[in-house]
Amino acid sequence: MNLYDISSVEVGEHFYWTIGDFQVHGQVLINSWIVIGILIAMAVLTTRDLKAVPEGGQNFIEYVLEFIRDLTKTQIGEAEYRNWVPFVGTMFLFIFVSNWSGALIPWRIIELPNGELGAPTNDINTTAGLALLTSLAYFYGGLNKRGLGYFSKYIQPTPILLPINILEDFTKPLSLSFRLFGNILADELVVGVLISLVPLVIPIPLMFLGLFTSGIQALIFATLSAAYIGEAMEGH
Repeated sequence: MNLYDISSVEVGEHFYWTIGDFQVHGQVLINSWIVIGILIAMAVLTTRDLKAVPEGGQNFIEYVLEFIRDLTKTQIGEAEYRNWVPFVGTMFLFIFVSNWSGALIPWRIIELPNGELGAPTNDINTTAGLALLTSLAYFYGGLNKRGLGYFSKYIQPTPILLPINILEDFTKPLSLSFRLFGNILADELVVGVLISLVPLVIPIPLMFLGLFTSGIQALIFATLSAAYIGEAMEGH
């Protein structure tokens, strides 16, 4: 098997759109738009009638915002965290709703000309894109806060560690993307296989377990993203 054959190996079936000379995974874009629509609708519905004493949807959204704010403050620090709450919050909410959509919605009952639907985060392209955004964010945060002095971290505590410190910047997005992709894909595959074999009883507790692990994976991704940003800005 040559390298071209290896690169053509796929997990599951994909619905492709052809744009010019490129092929994109149509089902990923469709589901991503659905998730974005859910988030926008939730934001509009819970904030259109704000009250001094929150209740109902406003109470829920304020709790979510407070949770994200505390997470960001813990990882980045009191002085700098406010500017990063929107980024960390967007990452957390998009991944959380994407993961839960895969655990709750039986996407495969929706027939496509080819391929199948699933959570956006069960595609490596989505998770890699999110991980690269995190990399850009912590590079921007470090350069914005420390200027060119940011690059001194590569030779600390000793210049001998320069190759290892450079390699670390490649391993961070790799670990973020593959951890999220692997967990969500494995959960959907296990539930899908069990539903086909034992459709009534066994999949139900596994679906609840999938909801729990999906939420944990969103929390891990957002926490590590904020931690990397805080580390870049502090320089240690």
